[in-house]
Amino acid sequence: MFSSDEFEAQRERMVQKQIAQRGVRDERVLAAMRAVPRHLFIPEKQRQWAYSDGALRIGMGQTISQPYIVALMSAALRLKGDEKVLEVGTGSGYQAAILAHLAAEVHTIERHPSLAQKACSVLKELGLTNVHVHTGDGSLGLPDFAPYQGIIVTAAAPKVPQPLLHQLDEGARLVIPVGDRYSQFLEVWQRKGGTFSNEAITAVAFVPLVGREGWEEKRGDHFRLW
Repeated sequence: MFSSDEFEAQRERMVQKQIAQRGVRDERVLAAMRAVPRHLFIPEKQRQWAYSDGALRIGMGQTISQPYIVALMSAALRLKGDEKVLEVGTGSGYQAAILAHLAAEVHTIERHPSLAQKACSVLKELGLTNVHVHTGDGSLGLPDFAPYQGIIVTAAAPKVPQPLLHQLDEGARLVIPVGDRYSQFLEVWQRKGGTFSNEAITAVAFVPLVGREGWEEKRGDHFRLW
């Protein structure tokens, strides 16, 4: 297994070659990607691939997303540092850890209690006290803590869940994959008064967002490319 110095060197190469060279220029996002030890969010048997250019399985049929996609989605929120944000789909907790370096407060929700518990343990180990992990139907958001100055969804929806749009603060942005079960476009929605603007960034392939405002769970859903 690699030493901490070797992991740090791999992380720096990840940031330079996989992220910065592909066009992510937000210095705060790049700094967060350098700061968070991705290997701690990955099962020990797979840690040799922690900084590879792709997704890795983390259990319960789920994956930790490709580093570039994590950075791209984080940058799309355009956070300044004083925001309260919501993440739908905690998974390993890695995306929440990145957001912890970019926002003042992070709420993240996961439908699998075992994944939520593991993520919570790693986040606590890293001392990220501004992240709050919840379990439940993420397609409904977390209305008790709304409004949010940013929402990020790490699972694909057939359409944008209305509860998430309603929980956006004025001027805030929602980043979410939207499409069918096997291919989607990463979309950015922004609240402007009583209306919402949106744009598509790039093609992606995420596991379906299962819940009342998403997809019904089916066998074969547990696959995510990014």
